[in-house]
Order: sequence, then C-alpha cells, then structure tokens
Amino acid sequence: MNIFASKRGNTVFRLSPVAAGCAVFVSAFAGSAYAQDTTTGQAADASMQTVTVSGIRRGIEDAISVKKNATSIVEAISAEDIGKLPDSSIAESIARLPGLAAQRVAGRAQNISVRGLSPDFSTTLLNGREQVSTGDNRSVEFDQYPSELISGVTIYKTPDAGMVGQGLSGTLDLQTVRPLAFGKRTFSMGGRVEKNSLGGIANTDDRGNRFNFSYIDQFANRTIGVAIGFAHQDQPQLAYETGVYEPWKRESRPGVAAGTTVTDGIKSLGRSGYNKRNGLMGVLQYRPSKTFTSMIDVYASQFKHEDTANQFEVHIGGYNGNYTPGLNFENAVANGGVLSSATATGVYPLVRGMYDKRKDDIRAIGWNNEWKLDGWSLVADISRSTAKRDEVSLENNLQISDAAGNPFLDSVKLGFRTGGFPTMDPGRDYSNPANLYVRNTIYGSGYGKTPKVEDELNGFKLAANIQSSGAMEKYFSSFDFGVHYSDRSKFKDQPEGSINLKGAPSTISSDLMYNSVDLGFAGVGMIPAWNVPGVVAKYMTFAPVNNLDYLIAKAWTVDEKITTTFAKANIDYDMGGVSVRGNFGVQAQHTKQSSDAKYWDGTAPAGSQVKPVHDGKTYTDYLPSLNLAFGFENDHTVRMALAKQMARPRVDQLRAALDFNVGTNDFKPGGSGGNAQLDPWRAKAFDISYEKYFGKKAYVSLAGFYKKLDTYIFTETRTRDFSAQIPGTKAITPFGNYTAPYNGKGGNMKGLELTASLPLNMVTPVLDGFGVSGSYAYTDSAITIKDPSSSIATNIMLPGLSKNTSNLTLYYEKAGFETRVSQRRRSDFVGEIGNFAGERTLRYVVGENIIDFQIGYSFGEGMFKGMGLVLQVNNLRNAAYETYNGIANQQLEYQKYGRTVLLGANYKF
Repeated sequence: MNIFASKRGNTVFRLSPVAAGCAVFVSAFAGSAYAQDTTTGQAADASMQTVTVSGIRRGIEDAISVKKNATSIVEAISAEDIGKLPDSSIAESIARLPGLAAQRVAGRAQNISVRGLSPDFSTTLLNGREQVSTGDNRSVEFDQYPSELISGVTIYKTPDAGMVGQGLSGTLDLQTVRPLAFGKRTFSMGGRVEKNSLGGIANTDDRGNRFNFSYIDQFANRTIGVAIGFAHQDQPQLAYETGVYEPWKRESRPGVAAGTTVTDGIKSLGRSGYNKRNGLMGVLQYRPSKTFTSMIDVYASQFKHEDTANQFEVHIGGYNGNYTPGLNFENAVANGGVLSSATATGVYPLVRGMYDKRKDDIRAIGWNNEWKLDGWSLVADISRSTAKRDEVSLENNLQISDAAGNPFLDSVKLGFRTGGFPTMDPGRDYSNPANLYVRNTIYGSGYGKTPKVEDELNGFKLAANIQSSGAMEKYFSSFDFGVHYSDRSKFKDQPEGSINLKGAPSTISSDLMYNSVDLGFAGVGMIPAWNVPGVVAKYMTFAPVNNLDYLIAKAWTVDEKITTTFAKANIDYDMGGVSVRGNFGVQAQHTKQSSDAKYWDGTAPAGSQVKPVHDGKTYTDYLPSLNLAFGFENDHTVRMALAKQMARPRVDQLRAALDFNVGTNDFKPGGSGGNAQLDPWRAKAFDISYEKYFGKKAYVSLAGFYKKLDTYIFTETRTRDFSAQIPGTKAITPFGNYTAPYNGKGGNMKGLELTASLPLNMVTPVLDGFGVSGSYAYTDSAITIKDPSSSIATNIMLPGLSKNTSNLTLYYEKAGFETRVSQRRRSDFVGEIGNFAGERTLRYVVGENIIDFQIGYSFGEGMFKGMGLVLQVNNLRNAAYETYNGIANQQLEYQKYGRTVLLGANYKF
C-alpha cells in the first residue's frame, strides 16, 4: 500500500497551471518567433550578437548559451553581473530550474532534489571539484555558499566519462569567476538591509543586513589575473510553530471514542535567533603564454547559527514518575477517525526552552595547471577541501508553578486541524515569569548534545586531450584520457547527557529573563522566555559524555579512497547537413571504503566495555556513457544520452557503529547500526530532449528521462552473525536480528520536463521589455521504501520525490528599470530532516508554493552611472511549512517563517 499516493490524492498526470501556461505559450508564440527567426536568417543571428544586454536578460542569455553549446543535457544559471545572482541564496536560484526542487530548512532553501531523487543521489562540485559537507552525509547544504560569490551554476542531468564526481540524479557544478576572462579591471559592491514580517521575538531583532564586494584585475600585460570576493550576511531567524508528539496512534483515552487516533501531546512555540555567514573567494590566474595557464582558487565560508524556541506544551498522554493526575477529555470530536478537538482536563502545562548553537567552517583550495601544445593538451589539478561543524543543543524544561512551587493543574481546550495552526486555549494566564520555576518537571530537567563533524577530501587529477588527425578527424574532434584519485575521511562524535538541577527549585534571576513571547497565533497568549544556556550554567549541571552504552554507536569514522580512470572520444561530425556533436566513453571507479567505530559490551569488566569494530569492502564500477546532440537547421536540436550511473551510499549508512544487546528473556543477540559492506546505488539511464533555440534570446524544450535502478539501499531487519560480539555473554546463539541499511533491488523512475524562456518582443513590439520563463516537470517512480517510523509494514514514496514541480518567472526590463515575479511550486513529498536525537527521520511534507518579488533601477549615465537600487520581497505569501503523519488530518508540524523585505543598492565601476 502506498499511503503517500492514496491519501494525498490521485497520482494520475495532471497539467498544472504553470505547465498549461508553458504549453499554451509555446504553441502560441513559438510559431511567430520561429517565423521571425527564419525570415531574417543568418543576418538576425549576426545582429543579435552585436547587441549588448545587461541585467535580467544578460543572465538569461548567458544561461541559454551554456545549455545550447553543451554536449550533455544540462540546465544553467548565470549571474546578471558580478555579485548579482537574482536570489538571496544559491539554493533558491537552483530550485528554479526544470526538474529541480528545494527543501526548506528553518525557512530557507537548503537541500536540492534533482529529478525526484533526494540530495544523496546528486553530487556538488565547486569549479569541477567535489565538495565536502558540514552535514552527516554527502549532500551539500547550499546556504553555505553565498550567491554573491558564484558567477554561474551548471547542472549536468546526463554524465560523460570525463566528469569526475558525477551523481546518479545529476551533478551540480558551482563556478566562480576567471579574472582573465574580463576585459578590464572591475570593482563591484552591494549592500542590503532586511526586515522579517513576524517582528521581534524574545531577544532577537527582526532586522538583518548583507553586503558584498568583488574586485577583478589584470596585471603584467594581462598575464596575471586576480579576483577577490567577500560576502557577509546577518539574518534574523524567526518562526511561529506548532507541533504534536509523535506518532499519532490508536490508543484508549478517557472521554474519547474507542478506535480514535490520538497524540500524546501538543506544543506551540516562538523561535528566535540569527544566521550569520561570511564567505570569501579568491582566484589567482597566471597565463604567461597561449600554451600555459596556472590558476589557484580558494573558497572559505563560516556560518554561525543560534536560536531559542520558547514553547508551551501540554502532555495529554500517560505520565511518568509522580505526576499522575486524573487526565480526562470532554467534548471530544473526531474527524475521519482522528481527534480534532477536545478539552483536556487534569493536565500539567510545561514551558520549555530549546536552544541550538552551531558553527560551520568550510575551506576549499585548488591548483589547476594546463599546458597546450601542438595537437594535445595536459591538465594537472590538485585540490583539498575541509568542513567542520560544532554544535550545542540544549533542552531546558521549566515548570509553571504556584508560590509554593506546586505545578499548576489545568484544563486546556485543544483544536487540531490541517492547513493552519492547531490551537490550545489554557484555562489561566501563564505570562507571569514569577510563576516559572527551575525544577525537576514531568520531563525531567532537560537534556543536551554537543555534536561534532569533520570532513576532509583531497584530490588529484591528471588528464590529457589529444586532437584527432587523419581519417578519424572526420568523425572525432579529440580524445580525452585521465586518472583522478580522491581520499575522503568523515568523522562524527555526539556527546550527550542529562541536564540536572543542582540546587533547590527556584525562580530565574531577572538578568536571565528575555521579553515574553506571544503565542496568540495558537491561542496560548504570552509566556515567559529566558536565556537557556545562562540558566543551565547557573542553576543546573551539564556534562556530556560519549562513552555510555547508548551513545557509543553515535561516534564513527568513514574513509573512502577512490581511483577513477576514464577515456572519452569527442564526436564532431557533419551528417548531410545535420551536425552531430557529443561524446562516448567509459569511466572506471575503484572504491575502497572502510569504517571504524565502537560498540558497548556490557558483560566486559569495568573500564574495558568499549570495544572497537572495523569493517569495509572494495569494489569497482565501470560506467559507460554516450551523449549525442543532433543540430538541425534553424536552431533545432535533438539530444540523446545513455549511461550507467551510480551514487555512493550515504556516509552515515557506511558507519561500522553497532548498538549491540542480548535479550534478557530469550538470550538472543541483536542490534542496529550501519553497514560498511554496502554497494552503491546503481542505475541505467536514458534521456532524450528536443530543443528549439532563437539565437541566444530564447528557447523551448521538451525532455524525457527513464532510469532503471538496479540496486537501492533500504533500512531493513535481517539476520546477522554476532560471533565477534557474544563471547562472555549469555547469548544462546550467534545469530540475531540486525536493523541496518542493506542493498536491495531497485525499480524505475521516469519523467517529463517542459521548459520555455522567451522575451515577448519576439511576439509583438508592443511587449518590448517583457519576458517569461517557466518550466514544469512530472516525475513518477515505481520504487517504494519501507517507512522506518511505522510499526507496521508500510511503503512510502522515495524521499525527495514531488510528482509535480513547476517554476514561473515574469519580468520586465527596459531603460534601466527591471522587475520580476518568480514562483516555484512542488507537490507533496517525503522529506528527510534531523530530529532531536541528531538522526535523520522522514516526514511527509505538504507541497509548497513560494513567490518572490523584485524591483530595481540601474543608472546607465550621469553621476550615478554604475549604481543600481533594488527592493526584494522573499516568500511574499508567507507560505507555511507543514508536515503530516502519512494522512493529511494527522498533522505533525505547522510553521511560518514570515516574509522578508530587502532594500539595497549595488555599485560597479
């Protein structure tokens, strides 16, 4: 049973409004534009190349040129000018491309899904080199890369044999500038102030700022080029959120009809904090002659995040410890068998502070040398990138009490709904901070973690290109050969511990109190807010450790050594008036993966209970690929691609970490953890695309793809031999159940992508300055995975797969004035997020519709020449982020992050 498909609507193909708009637009205007193009012939193309464009159209035309000239099927983004990608983050720009979608984290686009596959299936490169990640896995967190420092992005939907670090769903290559590609010295700077519509919450301002500068110059008769860029961001982190305790379940409650699905609790909160990021880019290019170029590029990013969630909670399930009031429900109403409203009596409300502080550091450096000689060229490239993440996460539980310190017993009206905030109307006022006590609550005093991640990747590449000669020259332009070696090591540690009261219960000193938080959006009213780390330091003890039995498996190291060799023939052939470009070749990847971790042996003597565990394997994959681009008259292009593709397992899946135990009743061994013996995801792919270009002004395309996944990675429970772990235990057999990632059979995926980008003056001169670009993608998959959060055997759709995604941008640009409205939509999908345990978990995410607006003016002459003014509104509709429990009326979270208004200026000279 596929809950995702059956509960959220019909899975048959439906044309979205954007898709229909694209189709109508193409049919209505392509003919007119085509006629205009063919009547003017080559003269039109020549005149087009002499027109100087800027702003929105420049970015669009540069991106069209990249797509048109590529031998693979690609999508591209190009900056309008130095430091001027149109969106506030590189993730938002990427998410506007056909077949791509962003998942929001804390209100900002962070992770990218390519063609319905989760971020784990794609690879991110910076200037052609694979990048490390501050997350637990491989997928890059794109908000670490300032858009102001990126000159362009190319997404390769089909690979070629010479592309090192290719992904299975796609490869995203971020590019910085090349200083010798500029004709003169260039300096640009920009700044913006921003304001969030939610206003200040607790101790956080609702205002932020960002600024950037770039300097590009050439020296020594243009043999030396230098580029330096810096980008700073200080952004408020604000949110109003509600949520329920997981999971929804059928459980008897007093006053609730038998068989009703209920939850154990409900919460509302105001989140406040900040995101601060500093990014630095530098390039030194040396070209003493036409035959030799040497270039060093560096990139660094430091990201700091801090936030506090001040929340009000009501537990409506069974209590632990001494708190056993007479819980009862009055006026309970169910909707579709799920509790939708009731008055819960005999409950103890709780005020909780959840604090998170995180610091990420990314460093990357590459040195590329290229020699061009008679008939051949040689490239040597060496690179290193590192990432570090340090985090502190604190759960601080305080109790609302009377003057004697006795917790309040309350009656709370509850209302559960989808598409909005649930409500919880308490029977009393909780705004007085004098009633807030540091004490041992029904949840204890709290809990904390201090995760740490380190990722290091070193690479070396040597590649040669040999020009074709003789009889082969008619069919092939050149041949590429090369080898690449990479060595990656990723480490994670996660010390944890309880937060304990170290004295008698007491109120909080005034210097640690913040402004009260208004939870009126959920019906609660005002609640106290406080400095969580300050309260923990003054009134409590917190000493996280990593050597307890339940923590041992959370620390691990994974190492990968990959040797890639490749050979590729580049096709350039004239077939009776039809040009054929492309390539075919093969890539061989030899992978040696291993992991070191530990497990807890409770039967060993004290001091020797922590035991090491090592595991790994070696394998080789051969990846042939073929890309063909057939060029017909009048800029019609048909592309076809065939390839074997692969994606290496998630890093946390490769960990050798082991949670081991022996049953106290059946004396059978068992456990859970990772699997360092995993093979990668493997697939066979076929792509085809039809594209019609109008010079470099516009294009329309229709593409289709099919992927047959031969292998997939599922989390399952299988029998394992625990012979190495059971000596000295009471185990009666070496075999037991082990829950971990395993390789299994895959399935298939298929999809269609419709794209159009057209300036409307190609239709009629009356619309000069207006333009539109849009895309629609439909993706379907026969692959389902087991829901690890479900107690029953339930299949769900692939994480990251939205059946329908669409993007639409309307713009106007003329005489220095420009404005645009952009929309990106995706249908419901299964998302992967980090939970409080610091592990990835699945959520059904309601489809999103994000609209952004921008208006600006650039001065082309006079004393302000080179200056541009801009006003942006991001998330114009304040679109919510909502998750549910597989069925729409079992809402889990509902969050709003506000709309952000930015006002700024850019200056270039």
